[in-house]
Amino acid sequence: MKEFLEFIVRFLVERPDQVHVTEAASEGRVMLRVEVADVDRGKVIGKHGRTAEALRTLVTAAAARHGQRALLEIVQ
Repeated sequence: MKEFLEFIVRFLVERPDQVHVTEAASEGRVMLRVEVADVDRGKVIGKHGRTAEALRTLVTAAAARHGQRALLEIVQ
């Protein structure tokens, strides 16, 4: 899932080399943290958080295929 999310986020931002995704798993849950450059944060969040919600939906669906639950956090 980490690679999947990183692939998508890299196409959204201007500075793809500064995208870092960390993944922490515990008891059926996966926590994904996305770090991007300050200038790209707005692009990842989107207007009214729509892009962030879309990313969360994709991550949740991908995790469900593996029988897990996923949380997505965009770090400042």
